[in-house]
Amino acid sequence: MSEQDNSGISTGAAAQDATAAPDLDLEPDINQLQLGYIPLTDCAPLVIAQEKGFFSACGLDVSLVRESSWANIRDKVAVGALDGAHMLAGTPLAVELGISPVKEAMQTSFSMDLNGNGITVSLPLLDRLLEQAPDLLEQRPVSAAALARVAAANRERGLAPLRFAMVSRYSRHNYELRYWLAAAGVHPDRDVDIIVVPPPAMVDMLESGRIDGFCVGEPWNSVAVRRGVGSTLISSYEIWNNGPEKIFGVTRRWAERHPNSYRLLIAALLGAARWLDDAANRGEAAAILAGPSYLNMSRDALAGSLGGRYTPAPGIAPVTVPDFNVFHRYAANFPWRSHAAWFVLQMYRWGQIEDSVNIRSVAEAVYRPEEFREAAAALGVAYPLIDYKTEGRNVGSWTLDRCSQPIELGPDRFFDGTEYDPDQLVAYLAAQDVHSMKVSLSEISMQNP
Repeated sequence: MSEQDNSGISTGAAAQDATAAPDLDLEPDINQLQLGYIPLTDCAPLVIAQEKGFFSACGLDVSLVRESSWANIRDKVAVGALDGAHMLAGTPLAVELGISPVKEAMQTSFSMDLNGNGITVSLPLLDRLLEQAPDLLEQRPVSAAALARVAAANRERGLAPLRFAMVSRYSRHNYELRYWLAAAGVHPDRDVDIIVVPPPAMVDMLESGRIDGFCVGEPWNSVAVRRGVGSTLISSYEIWNNGPEKIFGVTRRWAERHPNSYRLLIAALLGAARWLDDAANRGEAAAILAGPSYLNMSRDALAGSLGGRYTPAPGIAPVTVPDFNVFHRYAANFPWRSHAAWFVLQMYRWGQIEDSVNIRSVAEAVYRPEEFREAAAALGVAYPLIDYKTEGRNVGSWTLDRCSQPIELGPDRFFDGTEYDPDQLVAYLAAQDVHSMKVSLSEISMQNP
């Protein structure tokens, strides 16, 4: 039996340090690689692939490079200073759509994780919210209704709007923050101010009063609570059960020039992700990630989310979210084109796209599942045979049968009860009462029959 420390994360029964080389029958066409990451819990597949020998088992000599912002990641991958990177799922889609300053086409064949974010507010804002809803922190999931009343009060008094930070205009953080606000009738582009801040700077800005809240990945929500400057109201899992988060991104040019190394990278990351989702390994993962070479912080700051819980505020009992961080189970690593299409819909909804595009064509140019299927087959990992799936219909575990072998998937519910059907893209947009769309539904419909 494995032991547990007081964090609740198992610290025993670790898997062997490295897997055998996958049965891909490939030699790397380039083996010395520089891969970038942002210091977040969900960079874990890269870190574990390095530290537990999954990269070396695939014949890859990898150096991991810590970056300070998602813009740095995007730009360095684009110009070739990095061979690939931990990347926001929306970044390569924004590049493909021509709404990013970068013009070098990018792609992904590997999703790094599901869930992992939270929405945290300052303690002064929490006090105002509790005046509106004294039982706020007892609700699950927490609604933004009290925040809507505070925002309205600021308008009536002529005060500055509440200011929230997220990490990129094309991040899930931006879209889930907007989704949560809009569900309570808060218009993200009129009633509040939303700005871009790099993840490591979030907590300092919250403490100084320059922002009233943020949406960011772990461990920064936990850091704010542990420092006594913030309260985490809701996790991304509670907003969308098992929604996509980061991807591993490369330029299309790089993938075409180095097809063997690309497939071997995917195999190594897949092995690392599978290792991470063995509960017996989460304690060791927290210790590795916390080290000075990676996140450089207390292991306890990582232990909560990796152990399936988060603390809403100092002195408040932790909330149990077993799937707070999902790295492999539920087909988490498969690059669902339906997820890509969902991101494009959010770009439409919030006025980031000003011309009609064929959403499926964009999704299929950027999300490349065939390389994933090759790597999964070589490792004996089950993989989907379809590229699109509906979200929002399942409140519990369910089985996907259209796979190489049946795969158990987790809940996929949205907190407001809506559904997303990738075969009904225009209908999804038409159902959004709060939006900033700049393209008419009729124009979108012509491109997306």
